[in-house]
Amino acid sequence: MRSARPRLSRPVFALLAFVCALVLVDTLFFTALTPLLPHYVHVAGLTKAGAGILVAAYPAGTLVGALPGGVLAARLGYRPTVLLGLALMSASTLVFGWATNPVVLDLTRFVQGLGGACTWAAGLAWLATASPEERRGELLGTALGAAVVGALFGPLAGVVASQVGTGPAFAGAAVAGVMLMALTFAVTAPPAVPPQPLRAAWPAFRDRQVSAGMWLTLLPGLGFGVMDVLAPLRLSQLGASAAVIGGTFLASAAIESGISPLAGRLSDRRGALLPIRIALAGAVLVSLLTPVLPSEYSLVALLVLGLPCYGALFAPAAALLSAGADRMGLHQGLAFGLANLAWATGQAVAALLGGALAQATSDFVPYALLAASLLGTLATAQRLARA
Repeated sequence: MRSARPRLSRPVFALLAFVCALVLVDTLFFTALTPLLPHYVHVAGLTKAGAGILVAAYPAGTLVGALPGGVLAARLGYRPTVLLGLALMSASTLVFGWATNPVVLDLTRFVQGLGGACTWAAGLAWLATASPEERRGELLGTALGAAVVGALFGPLAGVVASQVGTGPAFAGAAVAGVMLMALTFAVTAPPAVPPQPLRAAWPAFRDRQVSAGMWLTLLPGLGFGVMDVLAPLRLSQLGASAAVIGGTFLASAAIESGISPLAGRLSDRRGALLPIRIALAGAVLVSLLTPVLPSEYSLVALLVLGLPCYGALFAPAAALLSAGADRMGLHQGLAFGLANLAWATGQAVAALLGGALAQATSDFVPYALLAASLLGTLATAQRLARA
């Protein structure tokens, strides 16, 4: 018989609610840019490559801040690192809302990414450390589900910003960040955890389980990096309005928010390879079809149903990475720093090079390279499944 799940204490439940709010606000205003991309192409005079730089600036900041954010969480503690991340996010978001200069837009998005690296690493590590071991995966999954909800409403926030103005809309995000900073002091202090230096993370790169989790976190970063740049521009080219673009990504995130927990449960029951193979197969098809569909309606349908294939990789990837870190005795802050590093590398590289490649050649080239990466991983997963 399975042992009964321990009940959550009030402090742990409050921490769960706080971390959910933390990641929800972060993903909300990260994904709000998607329907606004044509707006910034117009007001800032961005090319496709320039749009790629703007989309890549946030994950580039997360990439730069991934390991430092994990180290800060492991050395200074979770609360100070969360406060630092929220301060960076609030200030940069306020400036971003009123900016029209491409350099200022890129720099503020970069600083937003730095702040996100701190809040994600410290927030999720705080939750993982305080959670009962029997329910750690469940609570982390709940927090990741909240992040998907933020991504769900991010495009809607972008549509609202396109109507009321980006300045007032992103000023609201800054206010939300300040409110979360105040709430940080209302949450019970995290338990004492021995600090670890950055060098403790290096052996994780050689561990098969951890490296597999990082690669499977990087892959959806690649997928969303390409899609976030080229898909909105393609939809706009086919005649879709900002509302349609935002609604497309809103609907796909709604489906993803339901698929992610299912992928996690399937991973627990049948092993990680099954949901990984299903998600990879779907993502290959979406990558190949997106640049060639000829109508707005067919592309909207494909993106709504197909984009969740990329996001479905996060749950089994997180399970592999977390289990490997526990086995190695790696600090949770450093472990989530590695996850940030993997995601940000994929998102930043794909957004930056995807836009540039599309401008120099055609949209099909970056999509084909993405499909090749996914297909190679799928072939490896198939071999492992047979073995």
